[in-house]
Amino acid sequence: MSKSLKRVEAALVAAGLRPEIRALDASSRTAAEAAAAVGCALDQIAKSIIFRGETGGHVLLFVTAGGNRVDPARAAEVAGEPLGKADADLIRAETGFAIGGVAPVGHLSPVRAFFDPRLMDFPQVWAAAGTPHHVFAIAPARLLSLAGASLARFTA
Repeated sequence: MSKSLKRVEAALVAAGLRPEIRALDASSRTAAEAAAAVGCALDQIAKSIIFRGETGGHVLLFVTAGGNRVDPARAAEVAGEPLGKADADLIRAETGFAIGGVAPVGHLSPVRAFFDPRLMDFPQVWAAAGTPHHVFAIAPARLLSLAGASLARFTA
């Protein structure tokens, strides 16, 4: 088991959950691939989209429904600072995850996070579990809380 996957599992267990982490045989690098592999609706995939805050220099996490796209202007407004592209090194340094497997929980250091209200329409959502091939199921309200995220409208 990878260190990233162990960190996500540990964060979920520490929160009192018995995580259902699923290894996917097929690729889950895109929300559509993950939804097909899990057998859920596209919008039940909780995508972790990372930007770099241009003022603070740190990563910002936007957890969005699989079929939605983050609107950079709206996201910057919500974040209260201009946003730029976060490179792989910054993402790895601050979250501990590689691009394609960024989980919404289990980061190396606290990350400012925002949560797409669309995810709240489902009893269960699926999120990356620290690798491109692992996902976990969770109630969206619980994920919102564990991610330390704020509900916000930042999608196109």
